[in-house]
Amino acid sequence: MVRKGFKMFLNPGMAAEYEKRHNELWPAMQEMIHQYGGRNYSIFLDEETNVLYGYIEVEDELKWSQSADTEINRKWWDFMADIMETNSDNSPVSIDLRPVFHLE
Repeated sequence: MVRKGFKMFLNPGMAAEYEKRHNELWPAMQEMIHQYGGRNYSIFLDEETNVLYGYIEVEDELKWSQSADTEINRKWWDFMADIMETNSDNSPVSIDLRPVFHLE
């Protein structure tokens, strides 16, 4: 299992909407995350900076990277693009975080 940490950037004033959309996460999106080996997925918000911090465990980096090209993932990116910082393809601007400590 690979532990991944990353940060993304929420537009000001969009915290409630971001949380609402994730509380109503589409079943097909949940299924895709699991199908591509994603588990134990959490996202946290720093309300002072609007920075989102994500954590996910994936079975395999290559398999997980292929999830970006699924139709449901592209649809989700388009759905979320109006409330967060995105790249030209509507993927969220996401910066990987370097792990520095882990304790089980």
